[in-house]
Amino acid sequence: MPFTLEIGQKAVPFELLATDNRTYSLDDFRSNILVIFFTCNHCPYVTGSDEETRKTVDRFKEKNVQFIGINSNSKNTYEEDSFENMIIRMKEQNFPWHYLHDPEQITALNYGALKTPHFFIFNHERNLVYTGRGVDSPLDSSKIKVNNLELALDEFTSNDLISIPITNPIGCSIKWEGRDSRWMPPEACDLI
Repeated sequence: MPFTLEIGQKAVPFELLATDNRTYSLDDFRSNILVIFFTCNHCPYVTGSDEETRKTVDRFKEKNVQFIGINSNSKNTYEEDSFENMIIRMKEQNFPWHYLHDPEQITALNYGALKTPHFFIFNHERNLVYTGRGVDSPLDSSKIKVNNLELALDEFTSNDLISIPITNPIGCSIKWEGRDSRWMPPEACDLI
């Protein structure tokens, strides 16, 4: 069985606390299209591309697309990724998505999140239609040539097949509890 969810597979249910102090489940999100992305506070690939993600959210909100950011990183690896710091970052940045906390890292494992950021697009039946990177240069947005997330959403909201449904996410590895900051599950190592 592959580490990361495969195209056509269902979104995995979750119940996670968000920075607005509400607990959300997958069923709370009723949009036609749902984008779940694994993110964090400290990774330069995240902070370097957050504004591109914001633009994408703003561009597609009229097309009934919802975005959920999930932070699964261990606060013991990077204190910046603690829930308290998630709340602070959300207040400072006012991101247009829900920001959920996965302290047990079960959701990251269930989805097979490899990096931050790592995007998953699901259709109205919550089947996976795209997984991978947002942009080709998340570290430096001035060098972006391809926004794979927007291309996939453009095609999908136009009722076209997504021409490139799988890309390698570009970013920092998920920070797994009790592991070196660069550690990845062995079954994931051949995927990137």
